[in-house]
Amino acid sequence: MRSELYIDGKWLKPLKGGTFDVVNPATEEVIHKAPAATADDVDLAVAAARRAFDKDGWPRFSGVERAAYLRAIADGIRNRQAEIARLEVIDNGKPFPEADWDVADAAGCFDFYAGLAEQLDNNVEEPIALPDARFTSKAVREPIGVAGAIIPWNYPLLMAAWKVAPALAAGCTVVLKPAEQTSLSALELAAIADEVNLPAGVLNVVTGAGTVVGQAIIDHKGVDKLAFTGSGPVGSKIMAAAARDIKRVSLELGGKSPFVVFDDADIEEAVEWIMFGIFWNQGQVCSATSRVLVQDGIYARLLQRLVEETKRITIGNGLDDSILLGPLVSKRQYDQVLGAVERARSAGATIACGGGRPEGFDKGYYVEPTILTNVPLDSDAWREEIFGPVVCIRPFASEEEAVALANDSRFGLAAAVMSRDEVRAERVAAAFRAGIVWINCSQPTFTEAPWGGYKESGIGRELGRWGLENYLETKQITRFVGEEPWGWYIKPAETTR
Repeated sequence: MRSELYIDGKWLKPLKGGTFDVVNPATEEVIHKAPAATADDVDLAVAAARRAFDKDGWPRFSGVERAAYLRAIADGIRNRQAEIARLEVIDNGKPFPEADWDVADAAGCFDFYAGLAEQLDNNVEEPIALPDARFTSKAVREPIGVAGAIIPWNYPLLMAAWKVAPALAAGCTVVLKPAEQTSLSALELAAIADEVNLPAGVLNVVTGAGTVVGQAIIDHKGVDKLAFTGSGPVGSKIMAAAARDIKRVSLELGGKSPFVVFDDADIEEAVEWIMFGIFWNQGQVCSATSRVLVQDGIYARLLQRLVEETKRITIGNGLDDSILLGPLVSKRQYDQVLGAVERARSAGATIACGGGRPEGFDKGYYVEPTILTNVPLDSDAWREEIFGPVVCIRPFASEEEAVALANDSRFGLAAAVMSRDEVRAERVAAAFRAGIVWINCSQPTFTEAPWGGYKESGIGRELGRWGLENYLETKQITRFVGEEPWGWYIKPAETTR
C-alpha cells in the first residue's frame, strides 16, 4: 500500500508530512496510514500538470501515441487485477467478486478510450461550408487543459478510470483526488502509470480530506476543468466555485431512481432485478433503483417473494466466499443509513424486513438489506437518497399514476420499467425524466453508452464518446483565400505637396 503522493512523476511525502487512517470497514481496524495532502501539495500537482500541458507537449502527442499509454495502463491493471480488487475490498467493503468485476471494467475503460484517442487523429478537424467563397473555415477540437478530477468512494478505481481515461485520451492532464475513505487503488493507478512511463505531470494523484485537497483543486486558478462525482450538496458548491473563474464543469450527482413493475412482468425475474438494483454494492450506487412501484395485481405476491429472497442474502466480510453483501464503507455512512431507516419508521413506514445490524456482527459497518413499505410520499425515505441497502416499495393502479410517481422527484439520474408489453415499456421509458433508462433490467452499465442525469442529478455525460467530449473544446479557424481585401475599409491615397 502506497504512503506517498504521486506528483510530477515522483513519489513525494506531503509537504507538511500528514497522514490519515485507512480503516477496513469489515473489521473497523486501521490497516494503513495514507498521505494527507494540503493546498501546498495541490499547488505542486497543478504546476506539474500545467507544465505537462503547456510546455511538455502532451496535447501535441498524436492520438495513436496517447492510446499506447492508455492500453499499457489497461494491461497494467489486468496484470494486477486480483491484487487491486483485494485492496478495493479492504478499503471499501464490497464483496471480492464485485471488486474484481470493477477492476476489470476499469481496465476496459482505458482500452475503450485508447480507441477513441486513435480516432481523434482523423476526426479532430471538421470543414465548415460557408456562403462566401473568399473564406474557408474549419472546427477544430482541442483538449481543455488541466482537469481536476474528484471521485467518490463507492467505485474507487472505476470512477478514477471514468475520468482519467477520457481526459488523457483527449490530451488533457489530470490532478486526481480520490475519496478520503478509499484512496488505495487510486495510488496504485498512479504506480501503474509510472511503470508504463507516462510522461511526468500528465497524471498526478493527491490524497486527503475533501475540505482541504478537494477545495484546493476547485479553487485553483491553474485548473481549467472540474469533473466531480458525488453528492448533490457538494456538486452545488463546486458549480458555484467554478462560476467564479468560468471553469468547465461536469457533475454526476445523486439519484432516487424509480423502478416501475407492471402486472404482466414475470415475478421471479422482477425480484432478481429489484435486488440487483438496490443491494449490489450495498446499495451505495448513485443510480440505485431505490423506489420500486409495483402494479396492484402482483404487488402482494412480489413483495412476499422479495422479502423471502432478501432474507437469504449472505452478509459478511467481502474476502469470504459466497458473500453477497459486505459492510458499508465507513462508520459515518453506517450511522446515516440506520438513521434514515429510523426516521422512515417514525414517519409511518413499515419495515418488511431488515432495518438494523445483522445478528452475529459485533464489528464492522454492516446493515441488513432492508425493505420499507407504506412509505409516505412526502417522507425523506421516499424522496432523498439513502445510499445504502434500503428499498422503498409501494403499489400503483395505472400507468399514468406510475409515471407521475416516478417523475415526482428533484432527481433524474436513472429509471427502470418492467413489462412484457414492449410498446408500453417503450412508452413509459420515453415518459421518464431521467438520463439513464432500463427496460426489463436495472443497473447494467456499459462504457460505450452515455451516463448522466436530468434535473439535480448532474450536468454533462460521462462514458462513450460523450465522456471524451467532456475534455474537448471547439475552436473555429477561418482563413481568407480571396484575391482582394473584403473592402470594408480602403486607406486614402497620400497627397503630394
